[in-house]
Amino acid sequence: MNSQGPSFGLLTDLYELTMAAGYFEAGKSEEKATFELTIRHLPPNRSYILAAGLAQAVDYLTSVRFAEDDLRYLRTLPQLAGVSEAFYDRLRRFRFTGDALAVPEGTPVFSGEPVLTVRAPLIEAQIAETYLLSTISFQSLVATKASRIVQTAGGRGVVEFGTRRAHSPMAGVVAARAAYLGGCLGTSNTLAGKLYGIPVYGTAAHSWVQAFPDEEEAFRRLQALLRSSTVYIVDTYDTLEGTRKAAALGKPLWGVRLDSGDLLKLSRETRAILDEAGLQDARIMASGDLNEFRIQSLVQQGAPIDAFGVGTELVTSADSPRLNAVYKLVELESGGIQRYTAKFSEEKATYPGAKQVYRLEDRDVIACAWEGPPSKTAKSLLRLVLLEGRLTEPLPTAAEAQAYAKRQLSELPAACRRLDSPEPHRIEYSRALLSLAERVRGRLGRAAS
Repeated sequence: MNSQGPSFGLLTDLYELTMAAGYFEAGKSEEKATFELTIRHLPPNRSYILAAGLAQAVDYLTSVRFAEDDLRYLRTLPQLAGVSEAFYDRLRRFRFTGDALAVPEGTPVFSGEPVLTVRAPLIEAQIAETYLLSTISFQSLVATKASRIVQTAGGRGVVEFGTRRAHSPMAGVVAARAAYLGGCLGTSNTLAGKLYGIPVYGTAAHSWVQAFPDEEEAFRRLQALLRSSTVYIVDTYDTLEGTRKAAALGKPLWGVRLDSGDLLKLSRETRAILDEAGLQDARIMASGDLNEFRIQSLVQQGAPIDAFGVGTELVTSADSPRLNAVYKLVELESGGIQRYTAKFSEEKATYPGAKQVYRLEDRDVIACAWEGPPSKTAKSLLRLVLLEGRLTEPLPTAAEAQAYAKRQLSELPAACRRLDSPEPHRIEYSRALLSLAERVRGRLGRAAS
């Protein structure tokens, strides 16, 4: 995304635009608002969420515009029929001029913790809601799923294979990035490789084998093309017979891929065939509807598999495909007067005021942004990323974010990271934040009466 590309102003929900128009007509559009993007609840079977998608969020904020044809379209909407021409002039000049704080990509976060804070004129902060929730929620789900899969692989490589199963081609691109951040070796998606510097993997599918008169010729042609990068897919017809034909061709090769059947049994028999042919260095990759639980079972049973290719389950986060993230107004400043805002509805309550999250060895503390850390060892998670619409410093590369995520995950207690019945991370709210919430509740209660 860039200033010469799509304007992306309309990539939002209509009610963001009707509210923006309403703010403008009410003279409130330039009031300084603070919104927080927070994970309300962790998904089922998740003990943490690995934050991802910040790079795309920043790209959006620094380049979102309204083109003239966007404005022409908005004028046709009956919901905006009563809007003055001055509102469209404001959209014509629309740029994000505010500040953004965020946890670094690859940070494990927990329920109730802000992942991103946006402070900007109300109209700018409001319109951004839809895009920010979408990109951060989706990529965080995929990154989290990848981290679980990589953990169960026990040091064996995991490659993301899922673009063909993603909910759209471009979803597959950012899913590849998120999966890499979560610990995958790389992706099959070549555009993701180009855009983000992610290693790409892939050799041939079953159609390659079917395109030749016989399997042996298909293998021989592939080896002539790819040499030491050759990975034979051996289960097109008969897995073990295919492995024997591949082994008979000898070196050079990387190895073989098993894509169906009893992977435990077949991997053992395949390993025996390769070893008997003197190909002890040849590796075995497994794929085919894998997830962290199937991989965990294969590893625990000692399957001689060197790498896994995971697609559908990874790019869709199939067992937990949605993230209960929200984007809520927590402060509003008008005429030099600051007003704290919150929701107190049942099961959807929020805490008022901008916040900071402090991470200690045994717990996280959610505090008011103006508070100091609760101890000398506490680490503040939210960091300034954009100041007056400009990057404060270059964002980490995908590889740097992956390395950071690996370090951060290793610091979580093992009991918190395990797949089955993980222990929840301890979260506390500071006294100052709890006191502020009570004051705001009291004020809103009096106003309502």
